[in-house]
Amino acid sequence: MRRIDSIIIHCSATPAGKVFTADDIRRWHLARGFSDIGYHYIILLDGTVQTGRPVELAGAHCTGHNANSIGICYVGGLSSDGRKPQDTRTQAQSDMLLLLARQLMDRYGIPASRVYGHREFAAKACPSFDVQQWKKEVQL
Repeated sequence: MRRIDSIIIHCSATPAGKVFTADDIRRWHLARGFSDIGYHYIILLDGTVQTGRPVELAGAHCTGHNANSIGICYVGGLSSDGRKPQDTRTQAQSDMLLLLARQLMDRYGIPASRVYGHREFAAKACPSFDVQQWKKEVQL
């Protein structure tokens, strides 16, 4: 079994309020040549969590950090016109992100200091909010 020591938060880079599912993201990733969806968990607009790639398998969500991390992706992350990065999390997504992060931290013994936003490792806006600031706000 792989050693999981961090969580990396992502957005799907889709327009605010547009409904997408893990199946949609899986289809996009397969079209890009991935073996499966890259994320382990996807949080839909209504806060529902869908599973993606099995946690037992390394993800394909953050180059150089996939072997030991869990990838969580919320649907959204772009303005409604799809042109600029924007924190589009619904209240349900925000609530579920916090709950899921806490559950995974407890399950795998991951300290809050090892919860990151994708943009901390790549020149991207993803997840379209500052994860380090969010951790302070929610007392993670």
